[in-house]
Amino acid sequence: MPRAQAEPLAREIFTLKKQLNAVILAHNYQVPEIQDVADYVGDSLGLSQQAAQTKAEVIVFCGVHFMAETAKILNPNKIVVLPDKDAGCSLEESCPADQLAKLQATNPNFWTIAYINCSAAVKALSDVIVTSGNAEKIVRAAPRDKDLLFVPDENLGAWVIEQTGRPMTLWKGNCYAHVEFRRDQVLRLRAQFPDAKIVVHPESLREVRDLADAVCSTEKMILYCKDSPAQRFVIVTESGIIHRMQKECPGKEFLCAPVFDVMQMPTDNCRCSECKFMKMNTLEKVRDCMKRLAPRLELPADIIRRARLPIERMLEISAQPIENAG
Repeated sequence: MPRAQAEPLAREIFTLKKQLNAVILAHNYQVPEIQDVADYVGDSLGLSQQAAQTKAEVIVFCGVHFMAETAKILNPNKIVVLPDKDAGCSLEESCPADQLAKLQATNPNFWTIAYINCSAAVKALSDVIVTSGNAEKIVRAAPRDKDLLFVPDENLGAWVIEQTGRPMTLWKGNCYAHVEFRRDQVLRLRAQFPDAKIVVHPESLREVRDLADAVCSTEKMILYCKDSPAQRFVIVTESGIIHRMQKECPGKEFLCAPVFDVMQMPTDNCRCSECKFMKMNTLEKVRDCMKRLAPRLELPADIIRRARLPIERMLEISAQPIENAG
């Protein structure tokens, strides 16, 4: 959005925020103008922590539906609004709660580890929640006498198995945006920019993860780029994160990995991966949802009660020193 259009909307949003005693939380994949008005921009773990700690009366969640659900689970008595109620997630859609319950029934010894990219109903069936930033740590802390079931992202689950050596049954789900990345495209960028570090999100395919200098969550990507002496990076995740990287790592260059189209042909090199759901949110929709306090996130009380337990378990384990988590 042009700056001339964004500035008046941003002023309206700041005024509404004061009137409502609201906090604006935004995921790293949101469009730049939303990131710029947010009180906090981060990954799923950081957003969950912020939601758990906030004193605000209204939470404006600029992300996708399951993220706003998480905020509501942690704040059942607060108003949680999201700019677009239809901003969903392919991972959430891949794992219906009734199908998960059927699989769980086949093995009473399953201990279910659910990636946060799932519905509140799936969280309510789970033993612990993870994010890409803490999945390895939490799997290491999982009970040794249990059969681990990891849902819904098979790529993140496979990466965690590689890191921990813990066998897990993996649900067959994936992020449609991350599986668009392919080995050949990343190799082409490596050949073109041999000095660049390749930073990959663990939702990507193994053929891409195996090329990485670092595999990490979006928040850890930013820390890696800050700390690395390298000046150029190939970023293999949703392109929205580049805005924050450029702000926090001035003077460094960030290249989006190009993606393939539906015919498995390379697209224009300038086309980066975008999550169609994350990009459904706009600055106008942020303003409008604050004006109307809608779309408002509501959940049944029993789902909130049951889903809160595995989220709190995640937050507790995440806060523990590494030496006490395994």
